[in-house]
Amino acid sequence: MKVELEDVLFWMDAIRNSEDRYRTLESFWKGQVHSKQWLIETLEKFVSRPSEIVIYGGWNGVLASLIFNSNIKVGKITSVDIDPTCKEIATTINRLYEIRGMFRAVTADMCEYTKKADVVINTSCEHITQEQYEQWLSNVSDTSLIVLQSNNYFELEEHIRCASDIDHFTTMSKIKPIWRGNFDTPKYTRFMIIGRKQ
Repeated sequence: MKVELEDVLFWMDAIRNSEDRYRTLESFWKGQVHSKQWLIETLEKFVSRPSEIVIYGGWNGVLASLIFNSNIKVGKITSVDIDPTCKEIATTINRLYEIRGMFRAVTADMCEYTKKADVVINTSCEHITQEQYEQWLSNVSDTSLIVLQSNNYFELEEHIRCASDIDHFTTMSKIKPIWRGNFDTPKYTRFMIIGRKQ
């Protein structure tokens, strides 16, 4: 994957202007970026036309920026995060696409935010309870392609719904998989499922 230099410069602007630079830099940790690259390279096989994409738990917008730099055909990306500090950072990171009307950052609870999309991505499955997850899933369109990620990093306090392995994650996810797999990092294993509602 090649990233446009202009995008990298906006990334640097977002870090420099952030009130918590270290927290913003966490978005670019190797494990984070490699997990996103893995998601994108896998998703490319399933998206054949310009698509509207919603990313739930979009955090600082790095996944959206990387998708714009990939071979995935994008109509528009909406990045949703409950943390209000993420909106400005995500907008800066995706400034080129925000200017073109292709990107929007939204501050909202994923369980309450509904938007019809061709592709729905939730990489924050470990940050919400099973009840919250099922509420979120109930709002997803039956026609959406769903991409889910979680991990087995139980040691992190904010991880309240980790999975022990891909089978456990599949059971928790309650969708019909068309693809699933593991990605090993030095600290944990990341799990991913692509599928549709049952």
